[in-house]
Amino acid sequence: MTSGDRGRPAPRIAVVGASAAGLAAVEGLRRAGWDGLLTLVGDEPHPPYDRPPLSKQVLSGSWEPDRTGLRSAEQLAGLDLDLRLGTRAAALDAAARRLTLDDAERTVLDCAGIVVATGVRPRTLPGTEGVAGVYVLRSLEDALALRERLAAPGRRLAVVGDGVLGAEAAAVATGLGHRVVLIGSGTAPMGRVLGAETGALLAAVHRAHGVELRAGRASGVVTGPDPAGGPDGRHVTGVRLADGGTVEADTVLVATGSVPAVDWLGPSGEAAATAVGTTDAAGTADAAAPGAEAAGAGARAVGGARLDLADGLGCDAHCAAAPGVYGAGDVARWYHPVLGRTLRVEHRMNATEQGLAAARNLLAELDAERFGAPRPFAPVPYFWSDQFGLKLQAYGVLEGADRIEVLCLEKDPLRLAALHGREGRATGVLGAGLPPRTVRGLRALVAGDAPADWDEALAAFRTAVQG
Repeated sequence: MTSGDRGRPAPRIAVVGASAAGLAAVEGLRRAGWDGLLTLVGDEPHPPYDRPPLSKQVLSGSWEPDRTGLRSAEQLAGLDLDLRLGTRAAALDAAARRLTLDDAERTVLDCAGIVVATGVRPRTLPGTEGVAGVYVLRSLEDALALRERLAAPGRRLAVVGDGVLGAEAAAVATGLGHRVVLIGSGTAPMGRVLGAETGALLAAVHRAHGVELRAGRASGVVTGPDPAGGPDGRHVTGVRLADGGTVEADTVLVATGSVPAVDWLGPSGEAAATAVGTTDAAGTADAAAPGAEAAGAGARAVGGARLDLADGLGCDAHCAAAPGVYGAGDVARWYHPVLGRTLRVEHRMNATEQGLAAARNLLAELDAERFGAPRPFAPVPYFWSDQFGLKLQAYGVLEGADRIEVLCLEKDPLRLAALHGREGRATGVLGAGLPPRTVRGLRALVAGDAPADWDEALAAFRTAVQG
């Protein structure tokens, strides 16, 4: 498929979401030889930027915003993009491959293919809209607003949600001289993912640096008059817990997870997105909808085609949600052919890898003779986190483990490796306080063409760690 000829318009591929996944998709399309029109739509005014530094380097003030940019203006210009920043997608007619934009003209784009990479939006607490002192942390503006609030030490910060985002923000805020209470459903930060033993290690690290850990579920906030006279007139004074308790705070960060940004894909997309599936503390959703096809209990008829919006955009093993429509990054829930179940992964590396895979497979669908056959997307998920100088790195899927083996290196509790398993199979490996090379060496235990037998993987794990 080439640029238009004989007076016909050139074919267009639209990538919705100017994110890491969206950037990878447009780069992959150009690298593979797509020479038609290429539109990149982003609802934020910024060119693609990196999100992991927001809760660390940007929040701490060690980075200025421009360091988060993923490509220079010259590099983006070299992709010859129809770049539409500050523009939301309003609707998709999947059957006709027709994209409507929420701009002043309600622009309609007829496409040969669409890649959906719209990511997620943060959850909030009820009754917090317009309340001064309440923050979320998803966008660059969010990070800068919270950074300004924490510029002078001495705030009483309550972080609601003890997943990776909440734990990282708590660590940074403590280092900036604030009193921090980290509120979570368990007894340890990231406990659902790390397991009891590694979670206890991370909890001890947080406590040693002055973070107060509070187990409980937040039900809302307590407010008082806003001394600055804000438009709503209310300022947060604390967090209300479901058990009737209260955590006093003059600043609240809500980090209770996210909702896939699929509301624009159909009138019932938002309701469906919140109905099925959960996101764990490391950003991996093990979706409830089974099977390899992009259809099921959460399917919605959108423009004559059925899109599965039960927990993100449901896709098959090739990242296809419908003919000519592909998903990538945080928003995509796809069938993992090795694990044999559907996943939605909110990890930075997955965004790039899946953006490239979606681009490659879309081109294969459009012109197999030119671009080759589609290939299943079967990555080994990877994530990392830095908290109080302790680096956590993991490969595979940690959440949902029914057995975990933890080994400390040289009897140092701050240097450990863990093997996670589920239903007799090894599913993930974790390193805490270990060099990246050491953790990469454990990746092979969960990187095969089929899930490794637990006993075999455990023996290899012990040999690799203990020698």
